[in-house]
Amino acid sequence: MSQQTQIDRVVPKFVAFIAEYPNPRACAAAPLADLLAIWQGLGYPRRCRNLHEAAKLMVRDHDEQVPASLDELLALPGIGDYTARAVLAFAEHVEIGIVDTNVSRVLARLSNTPLRKREAQELADHLVPSGLSWEWNQVVMDFGATWCTARTPQCAQCPVAHVCNWRNHGGPDPAPASSAASKPQTRFAGSNRQARGKLMKALIAGGVSRNNAARVMGVIEQPQRVTEIIDSLITDRLVVDMDGVLYLAS
Repeated sequence: MSQQTQIDRVVPKFVAFIAEYPNPRACAAAPLADLLAIWQGLGYPRRCRNLHEAAKLMVRDHDEQVPASLDELLALPGIGDYTARAVLAFAEHVEIGIVDTNVSRVLARLSNTPLRKREAQELADHLVPSGLSWEWNQVVMDFGATWCTARTPQCAQCPVAHVCNWRNHGGPDPAPASSAASKPQTRFAGSNRQARGKLMKALIAGGVSRNNAARVMGVIEQPQRVTEIIDSLITDRLVVDMDGVLYLAS
């Protein structure tokens, strides 16, 4: 839920979701439409579909448990390197490094060189102190978010300035050229993402005819765009078309 979504928006949704679906079996057994109803407002509903599909695989292949190996986690829908390693470090205390945007920035500045994805991951793994994976990853992520920030790093008071090669040797900031550097999001207002969200919200209340979809999405007199948006939702298996009426996928 917190992928690309502010945590203050996530918390109430997470609490409601876990109360309704406390384990993989409960999540897998529920219709996708019910999950999407709780998910509404978080955006990126493909994440919800992926979670639903992942829960089904956990029930089928992993004795209803979240798998505890990197390869098994990566095989689940919607689980990438960051999420898989976060699960292992924070839930299982596996000695493994987590590389998000903040961590990537810290590592690039410490080494004073732009880091490719593999290089950043290898360095992050190497730096994890034995027995302190949970604590270390929390510290480095928070340090990047609040101290070694993208625009206003607090270099003058930095507690690790003595080992920071960028601070000590100068030059262009290597962080923006690293592979995990954050990229600016496209404008939301007026975007297809916004239109998709409006239609998904309306579908929670019931079916919407294709003829009425343009009005619901606020894209009147743009028939080609309406068709593209609806087709994308059908392709993502979030929406079904039943004789010209759209419904949330079950």
